[in-house]
Amino acid sequence: MSKKEMKLTDQSVGALMMALQKSLMEQSDIVPVLKEFKFKLSDDGLIVMNPPLVKFNEETTEQFKNVEG
Repeated sequence: MSKKEMKLTDQSVGALMMALQKSLMEQSDIVPVLKEFKFKLSDDGLIVMNPPLVKFNEETTEQFKNVEG
């Protein structure tokens, strides 16, 4: 059996980072989000077809302002 090496594209790394950010902001488990990722193989590597959305609102923006000081 032949094994093909694959790598993550910049887009898929970004999707992973967005999943982590969303998990941290919502204080939720990242595993279900990662399990839902659908990948497609491109010439550049793996692409996440359904990256998570991170939504900011006024409360989130205020929290960031308070942290930055």
